[in-house]
Amino acid sequence: MIPEIDVSSVTLRTPRLILRPWRQTDLEDFYAYASVPGVGPMAGWNPHENREESQRVLDRFISGRKTFALEYQGRVVGSLGVERYDEEQYPEFAAQRVRSLGFVLAKDCWGQGLMPEAANAVIRWLFEEMDLDLILCGHFLWNRQSLRVQEKCGFRHYDYGVFHTKTGKTEDHELRILTQEDWLRLRDKSL
Repeated sequence: MIPEIDVSSVTLRTPRLILRPWRQTDLEDFYAYASVPGVGPMAGWNPHENREESQRVLDRFISGRKTFALEYQGRVVGSLGVERYDEEQYPEFAAQRVRSLGFVLAKDCWGQGLMPEAANAVIRWLFEEMDLDLILCGHFLWNRQSLRVQEKCGFRHYDYGVFHTKTGKTEDHELRILTQEDWLRLRDKSL
């Protein structure tokens, strides 16, 4: 089952980040990182060619109410979406409350541990406040950075497959899974 998610009134804080709903005033920050070569392809989309393209995506983020803006040192440096998963491909999850995570981070912020910090905050919210049973997250096999984020957050291997990107490419893909039970065990170990 895919529960409804609405982040339009949710703000999460970590030691270094504020995760919040997107605003129209975020356009310049969004375009600044979404237009950088190498950022979008990690998630299956091309760099934004102009502000109008970023504006269209920003409008979708705001109206969709399922994507957090990641604010770091006063600017938006990424996004983290709580997405729907492919119910036809994974019917075994039909009786459970399930969502999928997708994330992107500005290139100048890579390697600082910001995305695991953000993802862990959203994971905690999804399990504690939204009462999800499990969370899915995938990565292209060549995207080792995304894999590392998922490993740091406790996701384990579930399936291999292919993913059809927004750019028309087909990428080999690994789907990883984090159950509420696994997350509670990991959380309790760290206390």
